[in-house]
Amino acid sequence: MGIIVKNEDQIEGIRKSCRLAADTLVFIGKEVKEGITTEFLNSKVDEYIRGHHAIPAPLNYHGFPKSVCTSLNEVVCHGIPNEQTVLKEGDIINIDVTTILDGYYGDTSDMFQVGETSESSQKLLQVTKDCLKLGISQVTPGAAFGTIGVAITEHAKLHGYSVVHQFCGHGTGLQFHESPQISHYYNGKVFDDTRMETGMIFTIEPMINEGTPEAIIDKVDRWTATTKDGRRSAQYEHTVLVTKTGVEVLTLPG
Repeated sequence: MGIIVKNEDQIEGIRKSCRLAADTLVFIGKEVKEGITTEFLNSKVDEYIRGHHAIPAPLNYHGFPKSVCTSLNEVVCHGIPNEQTVLKEGDIINIDVTTILDGYYGDTSDMFQVGETSESSQKLLQVTKDCLKLGISQVTPGAAFGTIGVAITEHAKLHGYSVVHQFCGHGTGLQFHESPQISHYYNGKVFDDTRMETGMIFTIEPMINEGTPEAIIDKVDRWTATTKDGRRSAQYEHTVLVTKTGVEVLTLPG
């Protein structure tokens, strides 16, 4: 399927779902503290989303067993909440929320710190957040999608970090995952010259690693992706709309 250019009614529906996803992150961020389990976070997210007449999109998506992804420290993405994983002082955690509201999808994630974290972790989070901002700054009608990965990769490398290239951003809104795939990585050779158009909606969600860019997917649960070298990873995500004059970040809290 080609890239879906959304109409005004669809954009408004997606905007509302994105706002709910963003509000969910604000809500759950207040619950992140030492001693709680990732399953506790999952149950709270599920309750909040359903309480706002929406559905948590990850639940049962291709067999994913929970309502939210919780990726802790060296987990790059798709961490599965459970009763055994207890947050401790110094942890960093990505919480990835996707909502379905009136049939429309909103997708966003944020990083949270548990108590006092190390200077190295704080630097990783700041650089990753800056990578997201730089990626978003490339979005405007007529721009090539490849510019997103170039901007992110250059900034990450400037600080000695690597960019995960096994996972990518994606179109969204009418379905969980749509075209196009948004690469956050540029290897100096492959460049996506497909052009952005007003009305396109997609996620930008760079995953930045302290060490090697490679991730290993758990052979048992087939979801959890961790860094190959065990070093920490961070990710921030927004859903964005290409407007006539530039970009609108849809996943901002209401």
